Amino acid sequence: MHEIEPFYNWRHIYISEEDSRSPFFGRQYSEFEYSLSVYNYYIHPQWDDFGSRTLYMKVLMADYTENYAIIELIGEWNDAIENDIMTLKRDVIDDFIVQGISKFILITENVLNFHSSDRDYYQEWYEESEENRGWVAILNMPEATQYDFRKAKLDHYVEMMELPEWRVYKPFHLFKKIDAELTSRLSHG
Repeated sequence: MHEIEPFYNWRHIYISEEDSRSPFFGRQYSEFEYSLSVYNYYIHPQWDDFGSRTLYMKVLMADYTENYAIIELIGEWNDAIENDIMTLKRDVIDDFIVQGISKFILITENVLNFHSSDRDYYQEWYEESEENRGWVAILNMPEATQYDFRKAKLDHYVEMMELPEWRVYKPFHLFKKIDAELTSRLSHG
């Protein structure tokens, strides 16, 4: 796991630690000191700790004009023990919502498993997004993790999508592609 880096090809467009509106503004990273881990597996030092002991993230893009954020996740999403959704919602997402972000793309291909608890924070996030004509899209969640997510009926609050080639897009084009598909889906749904 220590070799899996957050996607870096958009760093010429956006860097979360240089964005004064980002919850990660001012963070500094080491390329050599591995201190974060998921259980006993170290992860690359470029990932951001947001308060969970098993799930880490990187804000790849936040566009305050188009009102969207793209966030990549790695680790274990554990609501049952860690209440990761509460921590994510309160310590990251709420900060972006205050800044006008209403559309969220979560890239989850490195989320190894999921343990559910209650739905309150998902429902809250869904309602806040809907009020602001937004949405939450979960992209490329592994099949087994996705199964547990759907079993908990959390897909009622987020849109599950597959787009394995997301890395070939620039952030704006990825956002526009997903926005067009979700707008179509939600207007016909």
